[in-house]
Formats: sequence, structure tokens, C-alpha cells
Amino acid sequence: MIKLGVNIDHIATIRQARRTFEPDPVIAAPLAVLGGADIITVHLREDRRHIQDRDVRLLREVVFTKLNLEMSIAREIMDIAIKTRPEQVTLVPEKRQEVTTEGGLDVVSQKKVLVDIVKRFTDAGILVSLFIDPEENQISASKDVGAQYIELHTGNYANAKDDISKSKQIEKLEAGVKIAQKLRLRVNAGHGLTYQNVGIIVESLDVEELHIGHSIVSRAVFVGIQKAVSEMKELIFKPELKR
Repeated sequence: MIKLGVNIDHIATIRQARRTFEPDPVIAAPLAVLGGADIITVHLREDRRHIQDRDVRLLREVVFTKLNLEMSIAREIMDIAIKTRPEQVTLVPEKRQEVTTEGGLDVVSQKKVLVDIVKRFTDAGILVSLFIDPEENQISASKDVGAQYIELHTGNYANAKDDISKSKQIEKLEAGVKIAQKLRLRVNAGHGLTYQNVGIIVESLDVEELHIGHSIVSRAVFVGIQKAVSEMKELIFKPELKR
């Protein structure tokens, strides 16, 4: 059964809009777990636009499921991750002006530096996932640098405007999963997934984890985080409920 990773960054986004103390992502995390979250994901960005150092430190104390820390390869952030010891880090590209992560990490062009980074985390007992586009060269490079997981970027599928375009993106993702599995990489997926489009992903892709954030937090505004997570978890168990 596919596991659900809930990204709670945008709980912190609301808090930072007023630079106050609420809503607190540290409180949201246990409620998300009660709703069925198997993994809690947060992205500690270099500009600290939402999640703060304090959040990561306290989440490590309250999250007893898998904690997944999304991050760039900036030295400062890597040092925080090593000190905090989440079960998993997911390395992503990061641009200061982007609204959200745009595309996957270019592993091919950064193989030399990523070999050392992945080894550092692996030696510390932390699993490493690389957030990449479903391209054969990026998948092969991920294996070469020693990552245990890849997370396939589903944004192009989520942004497709018609059924034909969606089908083409699903085919690319399916091919990416097969290539990764032949290389004995473990496969996750995420980005832009919603209550409306997750069903096809669940039915089509043989992945271990789906990481979903904005859609769940948006729903939580109206029904609460526990119920919002529970509703998404039900769609993962029964994808035919929503397409």
C-alpha cells in the first residue's frame, strides 16, 4: 500500500504572513498523523520563508513516524539535517524567487558533489531521496551517486491541460518507475497532487510514498488537518472514488 507523506510547510506559510506564533506546524504534525499520515515532510528553505529552524528541531521531538526533510544542498542546511537526524532527507533544487519547487534536481550535472553529500547522510544513518524529473539519465545518475530513493516530479502531470497531455505524462512517469526499479532504486512521487488528480497516480504508479502538501493544507482550512489527511488517505486506499 502506498504511504502518504504530508507536507506541512504551508501551515508555517500562514504563520509567517503575520510573523506570529500560530498556526504552529509542530501542532499540525501529530494531528496529521492521527488522520493517517505515514510521513511528515517539511522543507527548510535557505530563505526560511515558511519552516523555521525551531520547527525542525521540535518536529524531531514530536514526530514518531517517518520525518522527511526536504532541502537544498547548502552547507548550512545540511549541517542542520545531520544534527536533527530525520529518517530521510529529500534533496531538491531551490531558487530564491520561485513560488514552489520548479522541476527536478539536475543530478547529472552535479554528480561529483552529490556523491559526497549522499555519503555524508548515509554515513549518518539518514536515507537519501533525490527529487527528479522522470528522465532516464537523471534516474541512472541518482543510482550512481548512491541515493536509496528517488522522488519523481509529478508537476507536469498535475499541470497538464487535457486528457491526452495527462496520459503522456503518466506514461513518462510509469517508464521512470520501471527504470528505477530495474536499478533497485526505491521510488516515491509528488508535486502538485490534489484530491482531484491523485487517483490516476495511485492506479498507475508502483511507488512507495506520495508526498502531498498544498492541497491538504488548503482543505484543512475548511475541515481541519486531521480530517483533510484522512480524506486524502481514503483516496489512496480507494482511488476509484475520485478521478
